[in-house]
Amino acid sequence: MGKPMTGIVLQDWKSGRLGEFGNPPGIPPMLFMFRHDVYRVLMAEAARRGIPIEYGKRFVDAKEGDDGVTAHFADGTTAEGDILIGADGIRSAVRSLIDPDAPGPRYAGLISFGALIKEPGIPSTEGKMNMPFGKKGFFGYQVFDDDTSVWFANFPQAEPMTPAQVRETKPEEWLRILTEAYAADRTPAAQLMAATRPDELIVVGPMENMPRVPAWSKGRMVLVGDSVHAPSSSSGQGASLAIESAIELARCLRDQPYAEAFATYEKNRRPRVEKVIAATNRKNSAKAAGPVMRIINAWAIKTFSKLAKPEKMAWVFHHRVDWDSPAAPGLGNVPEDARIIGPK
Repeated sequence: MGKPMTGIVLQDWKSGRLGEFGNPPGIPPMLFMFRHDVYRVLMAEAARRGIPIEYGKRFVDAKEGDDGVTAHFADGTTAEGDILIGADGIRSAVRSLIDPDAPGPRYAGLISFGALIKEPGIPSTEGKMNMPFGKKGFFGYQVFDDDTSVWFANFPQAEPMTPAQVRETKPEEWLRILTEAYAADRTPAAQLMAATRPDELIVVGPMENMPRVPAWSKGRMVLVGDSVHAPSSSSGQGASLAIESAIELARCLRDQPYAEAFATYEKNRRPRVEKVIAATNRKNSAKAAGPVMRIINAWAIKTFSKLAKPEKMAWVFHHRVDWDSPAAPGLGNVPEDARIIGPK
């Protein structure tokens, strides 16, 4: 599953090369994949193992007892278990139960769109993702050898919009707005958008990330994935971080009582995920920059790309959860400078 992505080429609005970043030495090529493909594989495996999946349920509350926890749903039904894992996304209801004062998602000043299209009309990018900083928005595209292409656009929007508000505008209208906005750039952006049918447009919505979440667990409840550490899509690491955390949590629960397991899980994961989020926030600032800052950013990227050492970014891709070793508090395989992140 997935298609290889061997490097990222940063460009200006004229398709001029600002810098290229490949995989760090010793790291296999990144794989580009859509989340719906990941969901399909995970759901098929759940079905194979006989794990039931309930649809049409909206979680509203949880009550803990001496021997377990009961989840309550809006339709009046309940479910019981030893623990409750809140894998319920960036607007997590479980997070609010664990800590009513927990922060919510923070808007990054961008709306995200994308598409997978056939016969884009431009040649293969030979395994590389091109990312131009356009005059009015950031853009990314890759053309595969099978004559399909993916593209995404991070469109600046000063006023925050909810996902529902973004989707009130029809895909046809968004395509018109985007095509006009990127038309002045000397990149394939407008051409790829013109080749996109409205039913192919993926309206992702506002780009958001999670500020530092003080409490990851309480009693028999614990958070995992976007509910506790959602980077914006600029990181390219959201799904990866969620999968890593799920495996680490499972390992801790395998080896320790739940209260100790929750503490070990948080200690092992917090440094890594907060370092990724901090790096992503800097990327989003560059994408939402105005005309003057775009010039400054282009100069900075050119300079950085000449001085950067690929091995410095190996920590992002080289993380491994040692499933076979006993769970114990550690540092999450994150460099020294990532051990303390955010306010204390």
